[in-house]
Amino acid sequence: MNCAIYARVSTRDKGQDFMNQLIALRGFAAKQGWVIAGEYIDQQSAKDGDREQFQRMFQDASQRKFDVLLFWSLDRLSREGVLETLQHLQRLTGYGVAWRSFTEQYLDSTGIFREAVIGILAAIAKQERVRLAERTRAGLERVRRSGVKLGRPAAKADANAIRTLRASGASWNEIARRTGLARATCQKVCA
Repeated sequence: MNCAIYARVSTRDKGQDFMNQLIALRGFAAKQGWVIAGEYIDQQSAKDGDREQFQRMFQDASQRKFDVLLFWSLDRLSREGVLETLQHLQRLTGYGVAWRSFTEQYLDSTGIFREAVIGILAAIAKQERVRLAERTRAGLERVRRSGVKLGRPAAKADANAIRTLRASGASWNEIARRTGLARATCQKVCA
């Protein structure tokens, strides 16, 4: 089985070094009988997915250049939040690439409990989406109560101008173009 390794440290300064991760991950891959097909190393924060090697790893995963991704721990892979991190794992699964955390044995899509692990993570991701939607609704409600009007600004439609254009034989599309309003808005004003 071809294996890719992903290692990350937060910064280049402050004496952080990714070699400890690489040594352990290489040793683990060897014990599993996995051939290391690539190593992806980032030296920056994992607060977003705009890491060069992280993106390259996903590009190679989409081309099935490896069968399994091995990483030190989930926080080395991503610190974007529960939902985004689980989406990264689901993305790998969608490419047909398994994944495994070295220090968190329960985060393993390579073993006999593969489907159970993926199912649990999918359920957690779904719950996180529900919580995110609840927080969004609560925030919108708070803003509404403070008197802020939400949504698109109402279109200013001059009903007389629209009726005059229509009476002169202009099509709905032409009226919409000339007034800068949606066709449906023009029709609604004249109804």
